[in-house]
Amino acid sequence: MKIIQITDLHVDEEGEYPFDIDVRKNLLRMLTYIKKEKPDHLVVSGDLCYRDPKPAIKEWVKEILDYSEVPYSVIAGNHDDSTMLAEVFQLKHLLNEGELYFAKKIEKETVLFLDSAKGALSKKQTNWLKRQLKNANDDVLIFMHHPPVKAGVPFMDQRYPLQYIEALQQLFFEHPANIHVCCGHYHVEKTIRLKNLTVQITPSCFFQIDQHSSEFKVDHHRIAYREVVVEGDVLKSTVRYFNGSKK
Repeated sequence: MKIIQITDLHVDEEGEYPFDIDVRKNLLRMLTYIKKEKPDHLVVSGDLCYRDPKPAIKEWVKEILDYSEVPYSVIAGNHDDSTMLAEVFQLKHLLNEGELYFAKKIEKETVLFLDSAKGALSKKQTNWLKRQLKNANDDVLIFMHHPPVKAGVPFMDQRYPLQYIEALQQLFFEHPANIHVCCGHYHVEKTIRLKNLTVQITPSCFFQIDQHSSEFKVDHHRIAYREVVVEGDVLKSTVRYFNGSKK
């Protein structure tokens, strides 16, 4: 099974270039590269919109994803509205009290998709996750927007971390096998291992931030996707970078 993940698209209105970056061209170029890889599935792990969630932006992203003809799943980030996302992508049947989380069979693997758009998982979503983990005796692959760990990225760890992180970690630690989480949100590439939990933060399709600064600082404008290949008990993950598109 080959999954490609992209995250933090931050698409703006047509003709707008946040930070002088052509975010729409970034996504179009990225999908051109991804299509050549022929993945079994594409995961878009949140922050489709630049700042505020707007239906027109999400509709444009959906049109582009549909045109790629690559099977895909989308989840919400903190710059998205989960209900709006579900309405645009025709996923209202998966909404649970305003949260968009679900399990999906991809090839022979069951993959979990969580909703951290509000900066935390609700009690109802956490209970659902408990049931999913209880029914899975083997390794589990999860996609979500926020990292479920502090990552040593001062600007993000101090200002925009996932809330109630310790309780979620404890839930993961109780699982008898390994848990592999692919996420975004931090605009960096990072891997963190904590007991049976491995978290891989995927770089943004917008820009990457300085991992060492306590203040906001852009590191570089290269964009990237993550490729995840699962072959039996083996999980391999690679990040591929491309030059971003300036205005």
